[in-house]
Amino acid sequence: MNVSLILIILLVGAFATYLAGDKLASKVALLFGIASLGFSIVLLNQYNLGENINFINQWINQPNVSFALNADGLAIAMLLLTTALTPIIIYSSFGNEYKNAKSFYALILFMAFAMCGTFLAADGLLYYIFWELALIPIYFIALIWGNGDVEERKKAVVKFFIYTLAGSLFMLVAFIYLYQKAGSFLIQDLYDLNLTASEQLWIFLAFFLAYAIKIPIIPFHTWQANVYQKAPTVGTMLLSGIMLKMGLYSVIRWQLPIAPLAAKEYMYIFIGLGIAGVIYGSIVALRQRDLKKLLAYSSLAHVGLIAAGSYTLTIDGLRGAVLQMIAHGFVVVGLFFASEIIYRRYETRVIAEMGGIRSQAVKFASLFMILVLASVALPTTFNFVGEFTVLYSLSQINVWFAVLGGTTIILGAYYMLKMYQHVMLGETNAKPFADVTFNEVTTLVIIVAVLFFFGMYPKPITDLITPSLENIITQINRIN
Repeated sequence: MNVSLILIILLVGAFATYLAGDKLASKVALLFGIASLGFSIVLLNQYNLGENINFINQWINQPNVSFALNADGLAIAMLLLTTALTPIIIYSSFGNEYKNAKSFYALILFMAFAMCGTFLAADGLLYYIFWELALIPIYFIALIWGNGDVEERKKAVVKFFIYTLAGSLFMLVAFIYLYQKAGSFLIQDLYDLNLTASEQLWIFLAFFLAYAIKIPIIPFHTWQANVYQKAPTVGTMLLSGIMLKMGLYSVIRWQLPIAPLAAKEYMYIFIGLGIAGVIYGSIVALRQRDLKKLLAYSSLAHVGLIAAGSYTLTIDGLRGAVLQMIAHGFVVVGLFFASEIIYRRYETRVIAEMGGIRSQAVKFASLFMILVLASVALPTTFNFVGEFTVLYSLSQINVWFAVLGGTTIILGAYYMLKMYQHVMLGETNAKPFADVTFNEVTTLVIIVAVLFFFGMYPKPITDLITPSLENIITQINRIN
C-alpha cells in the first residue's frame, strides 16, 4: 500500500458522489471522506513501522516529469489534517440544503484530492498541477453556492482567482528555470542545485509571491475577508482550515530549502511581514461588525504568526509553525461552524443583531467558549503549544519579534472575548434560538476533543514531524 491510494479514494469519491444524485450525495461524500481518513491512519501506522509508502513512476519523458509522491512525517501530518477536516466539514453541512448537491459535494472531495496531492507531490510540475487544481473547485463553490449580492460575490471570487493564478505563474516560471538547471523536477534534484545568491533571490521571490497570496501575508491579503464572507461556510472552512496551509507548508517544503541563501539574507524582512500581519489582522478584527469578517481577520493574524515562525529558519520555528497550522485548522473550522449555527437560526451575521444565546442554548455557548479560548491560545489547548513554540523561536532571533508577535494573544483575547460577550450574553434576541442539534453538537465536540487532546499531549505529532523538519533544516544550512 502507498500514498497514491488516498488520491484514488478521493478522486473516485468525487465521481461517485456526483453519480449518486442530489439525495445521496452528502452521505456518499461523507463515506468517502471517512474512508480517506481511515486509509491515512493505516498509512501512518505503516510509516511508523518503517515501511516504504512513497510512490514514484515516470510520467512524461520530455520534459522529464515523474509522478512522484513522497510521504515523510511532515507530508503525513498535512495529509491527516486534510483527511480529518474533510469529513468534519462535510458532516457540518448536513444542516443546510444545497441546490445541485451532487456537484457541491463532488467539488469538496475533488478539492480534498488536489490539496492532498499538493502536500504529497515530490515533483515540481506535479506539485504545480495539484496546486492549481485546488483552485478550481473553491472558485465554483464560492461563486455558485455563496451568499450575499451576486455581483459583489462574483467580483470577490474573480479577484481571488486572478490574484492566486497570477502569483502561481511566477512560481511556474521559477520551476521552469530550475528544470533547465537540474534536468528534472524532482524535489531532491532541485535541493541539490548549487544556485548563486542572485539566482536564489529571484527563485525565492517568485515562490514568495505565490505563497504570500495563498496564505495570505500582507500586503497580498486584500482578497481574503470578502471571499471568506461571500463563500458558503463550507467553502470558508476549506479555505481557512486547509487551503491556506498549502502556502505555509510550501514555504517549508519548497521555498526555504531551494533558496536558503536568500532566506537567510532577508530573514528579518519576511519575519517582519508576518508580524505586521499579526498586528494588522488583530486591529482590523477589533472593528468588525460582521462575525465572519471578524473571524477572517483573526485568521489573518494567526497565519501571520505561523509565517513568521517559518522564516526564523530554526527547528523550533518550523516545528511550532507546523503545530500551529494543524491547531489553527481545527479551531478556525470550529469557529466558522459556530457562526453558521447562529446564522441558521438568526439569518444574520451582524454581531449587534445577536445576543442572549447563552440563556437559550447552554451547550452551544459552552462549546463556543472553548473554541474562543482555544483561538487565543489558552494553556491545555492545541493552539497554546504551537503559539508558544513559535514565540520561543522568534525570541531566539530577536526578543522584540516575540514581544510584537505576542500581541496576537493579547489583542486576540480582547476582540474574541468582546465578540463572545455581544453574541452570547446580553439582551436576548427577539427571535428564539433553538438548541443545537445532534449533528451540530457532534461536530463541535469532535473539534473540541482534538484541541484538548493534542493540547495536553502533542508528542505524537511532534515525533512525527520532527525528523522531516530536521532534514529540511540540514538542507537549509548546507554549504553552498
